[in-house]
This record gives sequence, C-alpha cells and structure tokens, in this order.
Amino acid sequence: MIPFSPPRIDQKIIDEVVDTLKSGWITTGPKTSLFEERIAAYCGIESAICLNSATAGMHLALHWWGVKPGDEVIVPAYTYCATANIVQHLGAKVVFCDVNEDDFNLNADLLSELITKKTKAIIPVDISGLPADYDTIYRIIESKKDLFLADTEEQKKLGRILLLSDAAHSIGAQSKGRRTGKLADLSSFSFHAVKNLTTAEGGALCFNLPSSFDNQELRKYFKTKSLHGQSKDALSKMKAGAWQYDVIEAGFKCNMTDINASIGLVELERYEDTLAKRKAIFEFYNETLSSHDWAITPISKDEQRESSYHLYLLRIKNCSEEQRNRIIQIVSENQVAVNVHYLPVPGMTHYKELGYKLEDYPIAHSNYKNEISLPVFYDLNTEQMETIVKVLIDAVHEVI
Repeated sequence: MIPFSPPRIDQKIIDEVVDTLKSGWITTGPKTSLFEERIAAYCGIESAICLNSATAGMHLALHWWGVKPGDEVIVPAYTYCATANIVQHLGAKVVFCDVNEDDFNLNADLLSELITKKTKAIIPVDISGLPADYDTIYRIIESKKDLFLADTEEQKKLGRILLLSDAAHSIGAQSKGRRTGKLADLSSFSFHAVKNLTTAEGGALCFNLPSSFDNQELRKYFKTKSLHGQSKDALSKMKAGAWQYDVIEAGFKCNMTDINASIGLVELERYEDTLAKRKAIFEFYNETLSSHDWAITPISKDEQRESSYHLYLLRIKNCSEEQRNRIIQIVSENQVAVNVHYLPVPGMTHYKELGYKLEDYPIAHSNYKNEISLPVFYDLNTEQMETIVKVLIDAVHEVI
C-alpha cells in the first residue's frame, strides 16, 4: 500500500527526542521556547507561542478577543470542522462564506454582504497551503469599520474586525514576499502528524498585531492563558526558591511539550528541503495529469502567492459525487491511499442540525463532489508517483 501522508521520522528526529528524554525535561521547557523563537524568526514576526494544536491557538485567540454569545464570526464553508467548532465553543454564531472555485479559498467578494454589527472576527483558511487573499480581506474590514461595535478593551484598541488566519496547512507559504504568520493579525499553524512540519501533535500561534499592541507581552500572556492562568510555567518554578506562583485567570491547558518541540526543531531546520520535495511532487502530478481533459489540477503558485504544497486537491471534471467515490474505491483496491478534503462543514450532521444547508454554498458543494487528494509526503519516490497516477487514470477511465 502506498500511504497518503506518513510523517518523516528518521534518525535525526529519533536522536533529538532521545536527547530530550535523557535531559529530564519532557514537558514545556527550553526546547519549546527555542522552537517558538525559531518559528517567529522563520515567519519574520516578533513572537509566537507553541501549543498542542492549531485549534487551541485559534480558540485562545478568540477567547482573548472576547468573542461571546450574540457575536458572529465568518469562516469559509470549505474547511476542516475545527475552524467552525471553536466559534461554537464560545457560544457565538458561525457565519459561513462560500469559496472560490479555482483555489478553494474564502471568496472575499462575498464578505461585504456577510459583515454585520455582530461580526467580531473573520477566519480565512489557507486551504491546501495556498494563502487566502488577505489584502482584499483587510480592505473590506477597513471599509466596514463604522459597523464594528467594540465590547472589550482589546476590541476598542484595534477598532475593527479581527483577522485570524487558519494557517494550519500553510507554514512556509508566501504572499507578495511575506511568509504566512505575517499575513493576518494572528495566525495559527498545525504541526499534526500529517502536516508538512510535524511535532506529532502541536501547533503555533503567531502574533502580528498592529503597533498599538505589544506582541511580545501578548506572547507572555497567552503562555499564561495556555497553562491554566498560572503566573509561572514549570521551568520558571524549578528555579531555586521560585516555587510560588499565582493564578490570574481561569485559563486553559494546551501547552506544547519539549518532546514535541524536539521533533519540530529538526523539522524546521530542514523545512526548505521539505518544501522543495513537496513542490517537485506537485510538479510531477501536474505534468503527468495536464494532458487529460478531465483533470483539473490545483493552483499552487501564481504571480503573488506560492503554496506550502500541503494537499494536492485534484478535481475530476464533470464527475458526480457517486462517480468520485467509485474512483476512490478502485484506487484504494489497487493499494493506493487517497483522501477527500473536505466535506464542507455545513454538510456535517452537527451543523445541518443547527439549520445550515450545504446547498447554500454552491461552489463549496461543487468542488467537494469531484475532489480527490493524492498522496504527498517527503519519502514518496518516482516509482510510487508513477503508480499513483497510472492507478488513478485507469480508475477514472473505468468510471467516467
């Protein structure tokens, strides 16, 4: 079986993890702090905090921002459920926005009609690793400043809707020469096992708020917020005579450990090599499939943006959902693992029961019905790629 996206675990990672285990410091400690510094430097921002997931990063951000029942948060209909779930957790209303047909990203042209006096945040998703149109979204946010009703000191200071990037797929991607992490007010990366850069489980929240905010101080505050509101983390308390601490708020528990960070340090050090390999896989698929008129290959680079090459979102032209599922079945029977990213959130049971309808988001629905994600991972070799493409082409010709 050719797998879909196994992590890259080699001797370098094993040695770094063993070093952490032998150090006696396995929870949040020096390696986590070092990883945070290096992520911030890589993204070209002042500060970042490592957490146990991208979801935790976005949840902390919205909680800090003061999102509450009665508020609205706009998210794309085409995304993983986490983007919407965090809004639900805070009791606010999820407002779905349809997406672009060509790149699967939030359709910024639809935002103006969705923004109301209740809108507190917009969460674009860099689907598959291609950055959303942040410049246009910022312009729309600025044009709607008169509608914004600030309820907290943070909201008054910013004076507009918060732009929070779900950058779970896109570390290393670029837009107009700036890396993700520096494209929105706050950005949340995922380092889950299937991501380009993994820590097994993990994520990072990047701070890029305007100069009226102290991004370094915010990092310290979020650190506290991620550790039950404790005024000191475990490393600080281990210093001689420094056991005493306070709890300044009822915080959360979502910190990253040094075990996770040790994997991330190795992965980040060689990340440009990872991106180059993933790009080569995309180019192979594009070159091999472009001669077939049924293949709609994904956008991974244009004049302004370049993807992190996370997911290869292939679409099969004029293909029904039933036909797509049959193609996947045949491909799987031939020992190739493929996937679908994603069933749009309004089509999931929980959200349907809340009254959302998938048919209200026609582009998201249409893109989903004929999408197949092909394997992309560092150790994928040419022979395997050739097998994947052959099996796929044979399956499409059998079904369509």
